Amino acid sequence: MDTMKKSGFVSLIGRPNVGKSTLMNHLIGQKIAITSDKPQTTRNRIQTVYTDDRGQIVFLDTPGIHKSKNKLGDYMVNVAEHTLKEVDVILWLVEPTTYIGAGEQHIIEKLKQVKTPVILIINKIDTVEKNEILKFIDAYRKVLNFAEIIPVSALKDINTDEVLHVLFKYLEPGPQYFDEDTVTDQPMRQIAAELIREKALRNLSDEIPHGIAVTIESFTERRNGLMDIQATIVCERESHKGIIIGKKGAMLKKIGSQARYEIEALMGTQVNLQIWVKVRKEWRDNELYLKNYGYRSDDVK
Repeated sequence: MDTMKKSGFVSLIGRPNVGKSTLMNHLIGQKIAITSDKPQTTRNRIQTVYTDDRGQIVFLDTPGIHKSKNKLGDYMVNVAEHTLKEVDVILWLVEPTTYIGAGEQHIIEKLKQVKTPVILIINKIDTVEKNEILKFIDAYRKVLNFAEIIPVSALKDINTDEVLHVLFKYLEPGPQYFDEDTVTDQPMRQIAAELIREKALRNLSDEIPHGIAVTIESFTERRNGLMDIQATIVCERESHKGIIIGKKGAMLKKIGSQARYEIEALMGTQVNLQIWVKVRKEWRDNELYLKNYGYRSDDVK
């Protein structure tokens, strides 16, 4: 008789920009979570699924836990902290350093309040000397009782298999929640919106990205299989709108063609993508706009 496969839910947490989405994409083997070197890239929990002979892991990639400055920030932190209580294992990603700053201390206080096993992932080890890594492990070992500590480089794919091996060790036998070919429960239109937002984050100057949202106005398939997608980038100021559109529309065209390329690769079909830009002043502090752009506080139970 076959031993029952294991399954469970794993939350990936950490301060903004520690490499959570990059690790997720390596583990899953497909690009689902958007990656950018700008903080606050991940705004909603992104549910991705890893399945192999050992069983199935459902990852929740949470927004970075941080002290918030507006209603959008409150929503993001609320989502992240709720997730900690719902999962079987917590993966906490940190930078390779012995200095444990205020942001990390804030997370440690949250983790002390949960009974879930916490696996510490020290990421970006490709950027430091090997003999330094033990010092980082030692510094973190003193602040919380971790189930395991694993040094990795998500970017260079070093030790990421070990992460999966250890996760299965901590999961119980259980049902497979998704078909084995499922990699995410996100609807394709949400993934399309996230990819457009990623390209905007990558191409725009620093002061703009926090203040943008992307909405999909229509998502339709023609008889020949071609997809028509109409999207809107929402920004907070007229001056930002000009920068997003760019000289003679060049920036918007660049964002659109990069996003279209990746959406086509994921969907396996041709895509006709049209993007508009709208100004909504102070949308990040407006409950109605936040709901309209997909950040619903009533989704966080």
